[in-house]
Amino acid sequence: MNKFIGALITIFVVQLSYAQVLKSNRAEMNNVSNDSIRPNIKSKSKTKEIIAKIEQYKIVNFERDTIYLDTTLSITKEYKFNYLRRDNFGLIPFSNIGQTYNSLSKDFSQNNVLPLFGARAKHFNYLEVDDINYYNVPTPLTELFFKTAFEQGQLLDAFFTVNTSPQFNFSIAYKGLRSLGNYQHIVTSTGNLRFTANYKTKNGRYNARTHIVTQDLFNEENGGLKDEDVINFENGIDVFIDRGVFDPNFENASNILKGKRFVLDHEFALVKENDSISNTLTIGQSINFEDKYYQFDQTQQSDFFGDAFVSSILDKTTLENFYNRFYFNYENRTLGEFQVSMDYNNYNYGYDSVTVLNEVVLPNRIKGNTLALGVKYKKKFGGLYLSGEALTNISGEFNGNFIIANAKYKFSDDFNIDASLALNSSAPNYNYLLYMSDYINYNWNNVDSFKNVTSKKFKFELKSTKIANLAFEYTNIDNYTFFGKINDSDVIKPIQSHVQINYFKVQFNKEIKYGKFALDNTIMYQRVIDGEQIMNVPEFITRNTLYYSNNFFKKALFLQTGVTLNYFTEYNMDAYDPLLAEFYVQNDTKIGGFPRLDFFINAKIRQTRIFFKAEHFNSAFSGYNYFSAPNYPYRDFAIRFGLVWNFFL
Repeated sequence: MNKFIGALITIFVVQLSYAQVLKSNRAEMNNVSNDSIRPNIKSKSKTKEIIAKIEQYKIVNFERDTIYLDTTLSITKEYKFNYLRRDNFGLIPFSNIGQTYNSLSKDFSQNNVLPLFGARAKHFNYLEVDDINYYNVPTPLTELFFKTAFEQGQLLDAFFTVNTSPQFNFSIAYKGLRSLGNYQHIVTSTGNLRFTANYKTKNGRYNARTHIVTQDLFNEENGGLKDEDVINFENGIDVFIDRGVFDPNFENASNILKGKRFVLDHEFALVKENDSISNTLTIGQSINFEDKYYQFDQTQQSDFFGDAFVSSILDKTTLENFYNRFYFNYENRTLGEFQVSMDYNNYNYGYDSVTVLNEVVLPNRIKGNTLALGVKYKKKFGGLYLSGEALTNISGEFNGNFIIANAKYKFSDDFNIDASLALNSSAPNYNYLLYMSDYINYNWNNVDSFKNVTSKKFKFELKSTKIANLAFEYTNIDNYTFFGKINDSDVIKPIQSHVQINYFKVQFNKEIKYGKFALDNTIMYQRVIDGEQIMNVPEFITRNTLYYSNNFFKKALFLQTGVTLNYFTEYNMDAYDPLLAEFYVQNDTKIGGFPRLDFFINAKIRQTRIFFKAEHFNSAFSGYNYFSAPNYPYRDFAIRFGLVWNFFL
């Protein structure tokens, strides 16, 4: 049903965009720079046309930070032209678009006081609350994103937003994907439908924003190549160059993650700042209701996962979470901005039936309520910006808290530093605590035995276009929880380590330009000081792009072309479990040390950016030793293309 709705939305947006183009033919749009699409707005008198500047097309994120629409073509746009639509440095995708990604570095930036839903390998394209943007535009805006997939299928993201008045904006968008893939039984089919709206009164006292998002992420799963076929793949035997010849571990399984979410965030200014009053007092409320489930289906039991209670497998895990925050916000020109909040969470995670394992009845639900108290502060002192946030559960069965302190200093427009300290304590994800399956080995209850995972993270960043961008991050973790094999067997279980883990990484980025040529370099060095074989990461990750940029045909065409090298050192890469949709730690197989070369030609014509890429063109002559996870080969050479097209009325 979502696919049908998405198709209707796409048709609607395309037709509307076409209508906009017809209407806008009355005048040529003035392309002053590589980033200026300036539609004409007629005034009420119809005797004068007002130019709408690109800076008036505003995008507001979850934290209420505002940027404007960027229609330029740059190397950062090349890095973001992918399924996730964000820079995926530090991730390596599986062979088919829409499958999961293996993480080459670890990220502990999430701050939560409750467990997260499991199946984390399927959450790379799952849009969370802070992934949704809101808009304010002077004229209707449409964006079409298209990219080819593998074998059969395509990726399309259609977006439309309009202000019906200066006070009210709404947007609607749908990202849909279907891709057959090159191997047997790895079809992907995903859809992300989102609707946003924001409103403010003319006097500015009341403002509200809301979004509704429905998502379904479906994958056929085949368990990867059999061990004997891994050798055939690496040897490059001619008959196996056709990847469809491989017989995977199974061809009768699939998994899906579905979610629906409604969010309303609104506030009212009891006291509004003006020329005579330097204080602002605001009362607000945030409501978030999310209903999601993960399901694994297999028509016939497979020895790949061990013995089962039944011959046909159907595992379904659900979570209903209701979140309600009330807050008071006080702002003073001298003292800064303070916020005090009270959070209420109602959660219901689990299964519709119980499991009896070794004469022990496992509970089928984790449900309850929590109350949390939070504070926020931020203040700007000249070039210094200070901010902080703290939240702690004060009632309920889950203990959890976090503290974040951040300081930024801007020395100049090109040079600033950013330092932060984050402390977090929260229960492991729900699927570590309780899991039930038709497969006997995939049943456990750790609610009473697992402790909170506690982490301390320090991060320092230096940002300068002229000098370099440098980021240092150090993390200390207690009670680190992960999936791994038990006692060298093939049984995968959640494990909570009693070893304190110390992990640091340094990332360096610098672009060197010479004339119309440029070399963009991103290098990461990382190491696990304590906790090796519990947390595995490659020591070095690098991405280097050499490219050429120039204008042609009297600046009607802007073109960039070049080659990108991606590389990471060999290490014990995490393996993938398709039943859990999770990665687990393994220390038997080393993967890495293979270069990935991509050749690209990108062009911008007015507000259209066209992307053409020969992916992994060195695959045939650099050796067939490339994998995204044990038994899961990385992508072969492929030619793909697509575009991003903005329409303005």
